[in-house]
Amino acid sequence: MFFFTFLLFSYSQTSQQIQNATADCREILSNPVLAPLHGALEVVMKQNVSLSCHSDSGSPPVRYTLFKHSQKVSAINRTDLTPALFNLTINSASDVGEYKCKAENGIPSGEKYSRILNFTLQEPVSKPVLSSPNSQAKKGQNGTLSCLSEKGSLPITYTFFKDGQSIQPPVKMQKREAAVISVLIESSSDFGMYKCKAENRLRKNPKYSNSFNFTLAEERSNSQPLIISLGLILLLLAIGFALAILFFVIPSYKAKKFTSTRHSTGLTSTEKVEEPEDYVTYAEIEPVQPEEEYVNVSAIRRADEQENRAYATIYSKVLIRDGAQAGPLHSPE
Repeated sequence: MFFFTFLLFSYSQTSQQIQNATADCREILSNPVLAPLHGALEVVMKQNVSLSCHSDSGSPPVRYTLFKHSQKVSAINRTDLTPALFNLTINSASDVGEYKCKAENGIPSGEKYSRILNFTLQEPVSKPVLSSPNSQAKKGQNGTLSCLSEKGSLPITYTFFKDGQSIQPPVKMQKREAAVISVLIESSSDFGMYKCKAENRLRKNPKYSNSFNFTLAEERSNSQPLIISLGLILLLLAIGFALAILFFVIPSYKAKKFTSTRHSTGLTSTEKVEEPEDYVTYAEIEPVQPEEEYVNVSAIRRADEQENRAYATIYSKVLIRDGAQAGPLHSPE
């Protein structure tokens, strides 16, 4: 029994010595290198990314493990020192951030970590909007153009064009603000078609704005006073026509109607009609000419209290000669 126990102890000691001798012959791994396969740290949504992790020296076999924010993502075993490739798909903003990998080959305390690799999510620019505070401009004045893309990773570079040709150096904006330029309107050709282009680090996806044209302010400004003047003239004519009808046409029409009514009833300006009662007629002499004299006759009404009879009014023409005077005339009873 004692001999058997001695053999087991000797075997374990021999195995440990063999393992130590083997371990002494294996080389510890170098720090692994983590890098994107295509060298791009800016990614976009739905993009596939390949990461390479490998140690340049050390004894294989090697086990590579990928971490994101200290959380294990995947692990790959290699029998040699060939790189391990990790394939990722950027489905959300949580898929970007800090990545690192670990390499180990079984040697106690022989684990090695890579440097941190930080991915950033790049958002393509949206279609920019080209606008101006004043769409009208006059020759010899400056026009202002502003270009803004509401979405897209910063910085954003804006380029302005007129009729397809760049008119100023590109403007890089580090903030979400519009790029503004000033354009001198010197001739009619400066009223051409303007556009702008927006792009960020994802240069494969530039976006172009809407078209914008300045209009000549003088053309519109001259037409407005003309329209206003014509409107005022028409208004004054209408007011004058209404006043003419009120003060001239209507009074003239009333006067003609009144004269026509008097002639149709047989009345003159020297006649007066009274109710049919008793009258006393007097003659008042008025000299007219040396040879002939006429009198104007007026009738004074006298009511007969005894009889309610109507008498006719008599008008006479008296010829006066040799200074004779006529007395009062009475109506016959």
